[in-house]
Parts: sequence; structure tokens; C-alpha cells
Amino acid sequence: MAEAEIRKIIHLDMDAFYASVEQRDDPALRGRPVAVGGSRERGVVMAASYEARRFGVRSAMPSATARRLCPELLFVKPRFDVYKEVSHQIRAIFLEYTPLVEPLSLDEAYLDVTTNLKNMPLASDIAREIRARIVEETGLTASAGISYNKFLAKLASDHRKPNGQFVIRPEKGPAFVEGLPVGKFHGVGPATEAKMKRLGIHTGADLRAQSLEFLQQYFGKSGSYYHAIARARDDRRVVPDRPRKSVGSETTFAQDLGRPVDIEEGVLSVLDDVWSYCERTGVAGRTVTVKVKYADFQIVTRSRTLPAPVGSRAELERASVELVRTIFPLEKRVRLLGVSLSNMAARSEPVPPQLTLGL
Repeated sequence: MAEAEIRKIIHLDMDAFYASVEQRDDPALRGRPVAVGGSRERGVVMAASYEARRFGVRSAMPSATARRLCPELLFVKPRFDVYKEVSHQIRAIFLEYTPLVEPLSLDEAYLDVTTNLKNMPLASDIAREIRARIVEETGLTASAGISYNKFLAKLASDHRKPNGQFVIRPEKGPAFVEGLPVGKFHGVGPATEAKMKRLGIHTGADLRAQSLEFLQQYFGKSGSYYHAIARARDDRRVVPDRPRKSVGSETTFAQDLGRPVDIEEGVLSVLDDVWSYCERTGVAGRTVTVKVKYADFQIVTRSRTLPAPVGSRAELERASVELVRTIFPLEKRVRLLGVSLSNMAARSEPVPPQLTLGL
């Protein structure tokens, strides 16, 4: 790789963000195992403090499971308005160093500091200074990964958590990847990890040993991505203000739903968050998707693509209810319902008519 081609990418990741905000704002929570989320039987952990993680508590874990693992776990209701405010503070710090900031969520972002507003030559110094600023201005800590591409920077940010940073230099990238289990790779989820292991692919070295044709045969379009990252290559740019690809909301009910009328009412109950985002941003989606999780945790989805972006709450309601009615008559009770919009565009933007996608 020629010197001129080497980029300097930082992945900044806040440490246990939601839980850390709660511990910052309530001294009684400091040093104690904390979970942000619902404490009721059907609740889910949204974030866990490091004290809770030592007991095995993790995000997306059912609250009942978390409480069994850690009987002293303290549940706190989420305060998204506060998290968003803190996230804006942190993003303002990033923008003092580079306009090339790509937020991934409220608590993490990529920064391209190849050229930067402070004219600092070392990306590691920039990351260290940003982390110090975050502590000073918010009272929270962040971890950073620094490398020559996004894939490696994200891997590196996990390497010194919490409140640390790690650099993967160009000459070290391929060897670093080869030694990792494939489950650690960003973009390799549990299902893909299991499939890779069935094929004898357990580490980055195993993945690198596979041909592009082999990976495309078994993983389709993702095969070329896996072929590249096994060689520590990732040409994706840091894209500021990345447009949102979808918006959705879902809820787990306190009791499983078994009557069609309750299912329809349940769908309506999750629409407001989705439509309020559309009204706030002036965009909406053409594809409506309803998600159904049954009591036995089986998940099914139903989608329909409309000729133009959804123009009103009533239109979203009508499409969502029509979709959920396709699961009637019910074969089993329903635990969770969700509604999402994708194929995002401005609501006033004309879209060429297309055939409606069936179920």
C-alpha cells in the first residue's frame, strides 16, 4: 500500500453509554450493577453497566434472565432525550477535529482524520485528545480504535475497553485479522458464524484460506466482503450524514396476544413512534414491514412496497393492519409486534410507480 493511500480512521465507542449516563446522573448507582430497560418479566435489557457485565448480563437479554444471573441488578428506565443530548455534545467535539464524521448510533461513530482541522499528524493523539475532551465535558469515558480502514478501526476499539484505545498499523493488519475468531468480525452475525464453522472456518486465517468463488458460492453477495476483510482490506469511506435506511418500532406485550382484535390494536400501538419520526424529518418509506414474534419465539415478517412513500398515518395504519391480517387465523399466541418503514424518501418526492411487492 503506497503511503499516499493510507487513511487514518478512528472508531469512537462510548463505554456502556446508557448505563454510564444513568450512573453519572445518580450517584447511588455508581459502582453497582445497572441495567437500562424494563424490569418486568417480559422486559429486555437495553444496556448493562460493566459491573453487571461481570455477571454475564448483556444487552438484548431478557430481563428475567439478567435478574437470575445478577439478583442485585438495578433496573433503570431509559431516558432517550438525555442520551440524545449527550450524543449531540459528543458529536460537536468530533466535528472540531474533522467534518468526516459518520455516526453509527447515539454512542459510536467513525472519524476520518487523514487530514484534520487541528493539523495533528498522529491519529492516536487525536483519539486521545477527543477522549479526554469527552471526559471533561460529559463525565463519561470512550474507547477508540485507530487503523487504516473502518473494519480494523472497529475491531481495535473493542481491544482496550473500557476507557482505552488501540492502534492497528498497516503492517500489522493482516496478522491481526488472521488470529481472531470469525465471530469477532463486524458483519459476521451468529447465523453466519455458525455457517462458517460448519464449513470449517473458525478464524481469520481459515477465512483467508478460502477462494472468492467458494465464499460467493456459500455466502452470495457477502462473499466478496468476507474475502476482503480476511485480508484486512476495506475500501468503504467515512460518509458523514449517512441517510437513514429505515425506521421502526416494536413492543413486547406483558401477556401474549391471542385474539385478532388484540393483534390489530397491538400493531396500532407501535405506529406512533414510526410516524412521529416521519413527521419530524419529512421523510417516509415505501416499504411497510410488520414483524410478529410468537410465544415460542418464532419470528415472521410481512412486507409490502407501495408506489410512493407513505403519506399519512392513516395510510401507514391501513397497510400495517392489512399485512398483519395475513397471519390470521392465528396458530399460536403472539409475544411481540413491530412495524417499520424502509426504502426511505421525502414524502413529497414523486417516485415512479412500481408493482406492489407481494407477501
